[in-house]
Amino acid sequence: MSFVKFKYLPHTADAAFTAYGKTEKKMIENAAAALLNMMLDVKRVRALRKGTARAAIREKADTMENVVWFILQDILSLVDARKLDAYSFRLTALDRSGTSGAFTARGEILYKRSGENLALMSVKAVTPHGMSVTKKNGIYSVSVVVDV
Repeated sequence: MSFVKFKYLPHTADAAFTAYGKTEKKMIENAAAALLNMMLDVKRVRALRKGTARAAIREKADTMENVVWFILQDILSLVDARKLDAYSFRLTALDRSGTSGAFTARGEILYKRSGENLALMSVKAVTPHGMSVTKKNGIYSVSVVVDV
């Protein structure tokens, strides 16, 4: 049986998904995968015969929901502003301060430059409204709504 990384959910006006992971790190990476697959033809990007480039993402937040929100917004901003054909996000570090409880996250978005239009959907923003991170039966999940 394969592990479900994310699933898209019905939403009246916007788009929504839930991402899952056996760790918080994997949950965040799978949320990024859901967003990227919504925005771009990721399979076609991966198949491009171009070199892979990387763009760093660093965030600090007071809650896990804000870590997810900030990272997804960063991905959206990079893809939109730089016209990146992104196909993956790797979270290289996720730390929590013992004194303040704040989270620090570092990662990188992997992309190629194709010059083609590989967009599937125009995402305007990742909304914090209704975003929640839960853990049930050892699996983390985050529910996300995006403005399209």
